[in-house]
Amino acid sequence: MEIVAKLQKQFMDFISALYRERFLDDQFLQLQKLQDESNPDFVFEVVSLFFEDSEKLINNLAAALQQQVVDFKQVDSHVHQFKGSSSSIGAQRVKNACMAFKTFCEEKNIEGCVQCLQQVKHEYFLVKNKLETLMRLEKQILAAGGRIPDLS
Repeated sequence: MEIVAKLQKQFMDFISALYRERFLDDQFLQLQKLQDESNPDFVFEVVSLFFEDSEKLINNLAAALQQQVVDFKQVDSHVHQFKGSSSSIGAQRVKNACMAFKTFCEEKNIEGCVQCLQQVKHEYFLVKNKLETLMRLEKQILAAGGRIPDLS
């Protein structure tokens, strides 16, 4: 049983760091509360959808910003979607980067938008990496016969 306790401690330390470093906010906690025996893969599924959506949105944003004439309404719409999906899983730093991005869209500032796209991508790939590690830890805990620690 001590392997489970070790994994659970690792999980708690890791998730605490994610909150401390503002990768995640309380919205992620809300998601975890919705996961139970009847829906054990809930968080994994929501996070996987977030990854899929985000990669599409990043590609759409990159394409939109490379147009001869940039349609800022379209860029703003993609950023708005990205902000919404990062908000819904509690990816705080991605959400914040999207908020800055929206400001440059409103100003129709192409250089600012291009820089923000890089920032959003950077924050997204950081949080993706962290969430993948978290999901791996969860799977290890469950595989070892343990339970995911309650975060509330």
